[in-house]
Amino acid sequence: MNTKLVFILGSSMLLGGCLSDDMTSLRAYADEIKERKGGIIEPLPEIKPVERYLYQSVDRRDPFSANYRDDDQPSSVVIDSEQQRALLREVRERNKEELEHFELDGLRMVGTLELASALWGIVQDPDGTIYRVKQGNYLGRNYGKILAISEEKIELREIVKDMQGAWEERQAFIALSDDEA
Repeated sequence: MNTKLVFILGSSMLLGGCLSDDMTSLRAYADEIKERKGGIIEPLPEIKPVERYLYQSVDRRDPFSANYRDDDQPSSVVIDSEQQRALLREVRERNKEELEHFELDGLRMVGTLELASALWGIVQDPDGTIYRVKQGNYLGRNYGKILAISEEKIELREIVKDMQGAWEERQAFIALSDDEA
């Protein structure tokens, strides 16, 4: 208790020493600022009116649509079979995966990985990034769904349009790459 009292008294004496009623230097500085002549304030720059433009989309493209032509748009082919409807649903009603942005021949299988008793494929994109894929994932621009993964290759089923514009399935694969990158 005694040390607390000594500490409080010492602190108050130190802080009391910082206190001063002498404000002459502050008043002198304020008077000097007040005596200066004011300068001319430059006027604000003129704001030019912006010409209003009303977008008429009669014969122009929609500014909110993609800048590229999407071949997945409905063709003039009549979709009459259940298989065609199923393929079209698979193409349109799912989110694209990362490796679907690359051509299939630009992707390389560089190995496999067994994890939790499942075999995963190791795929490298053209930029050198490595991905782990499993059965059911998609890769390539032709909606290539992975059907099987073995030590030697990744088997795919791609969905492509034929000459008449109808959707059809075709088999593809990515073999294990021998060369070192």
